[in-house]
Amino acid sequence: MRAVLIAAIISLGAALLGTPAFIRFLVRKSYGQFIRDDGPTSHRTKRGTPTMGGAVIIGASVLAYAGAHLLTWTPFTASGLLVMLLMTGLGAVGFADDYIKISKQRSLGLRSHEKLIGQTIVAVVFAVLALQFERKNVAPASTHLSFVRDTWVDLAFGGTAVGLILFVIWANLMIAGTSNGVNLTDGLDGLATGASVMVFGAYVLISIWQYNQNCFSVPSSKCYEVRDPHDLAVVAACVMGACFGFLWWNASPAKIFMGDTGSLALGGALAGMAITTRTELLVVVLGGLFVIITLSVIIQVGSFKLRGGKRVFRMAPLQHHFELMGWAEVTIVIRFWIICGLCVALGLGVFYAEWVVGA
Repeated sequence: MRAVLIAAIISLGAALLGTPAFIRFLVRKSYGQFIRDDGPTSHRTKRGTPTMGGAVIIGASVLAYAGAHLLTWTPFTASGLLVMLLMTGLGAVGFADDYIKISKQRSLGLRSHEKLIGQTIVAVVFAVLALQFERKNVAPASTHLSFVRDTWVDLAFGGTAVGLILFVIWANLMIAGTSNGVNLTDGLDGLATGASVMVFGAYVLISIWQYNQNCFSVPSSKCYEVRDPHDLAVVAACVMGACFGFLWWNASPAKIFMGDTGSLALGGALAGMAITTRTELLVVVLGGLFVIITLSVIIQVGSFKLRGGKRVFRMAPLQHHFELMGWAEVTIVIRFWIICGLCVALGLGVFYAEWVVGA
């Protein structure tokens, strides 16, 4: 477990110390956030706040992942590298989006189809590679749909080629869902960052539990067929620590925003962890806050189109609805963190309860 602890410490320190240096760099370059005119009026004071802080989260995570392996002299694994690849790939797409917004001083960065193409390319590469690199007949990912472990539902029911195609589609849906969920949540100071700390913290615990009950070392009817659970715990610790360090500067009043660089990267890492730990559907519970906020946007858009312009919320995503109701930003963030914590606790409870009862 030394690698997990080392990874968390390095990423925490790198983000905590690296963020102010990055803020100074962004200020010198005048890379500030563009604020939409149709958003809450209280947000207009945030115009010009440095953004693209997600680059620090990604950099700290990559540094910690490499450092943990070098200091413990342990080999990198396919699962860990693939999740890091997915995180950095989507972060690059988000960086391009942020840079266009900043350089052209507008709320629109990449066009929707351009962003979708970028996300799809990264997701397809991840999905295809995740079904390779088998060790003892276990690859980083599986064509079986999973909840707390693989279920009987197999996407490869029509053969290997069909399974690959369906898995690629399924992985793309998951990655799009989680990355957009974190992106929509990133609307108030510290909200998405604090929620990410809790969710990735849960994945540290899940991965360590799977490592201790892994079928390679502890064969039993309740063991977990996860290829590299220990290294996935290291990855989760890297991201958790990086978010924790970044939160020091991102908490209200934020000195820097993570931007799409961070939200897409964190969403990608979340989907990657869910796929490689065989908890694809459990992530809906663990990331319940992201799901709720995403649903608020879907409900708002659906209501507007189907009910002749009528809205359910004063503004979507949901956090802005409460802002327009007069709630203070800090109050909303803390209460949403509480909701996130409850979702994480429920998800961990379901995970453990399944093991106690038996598969």
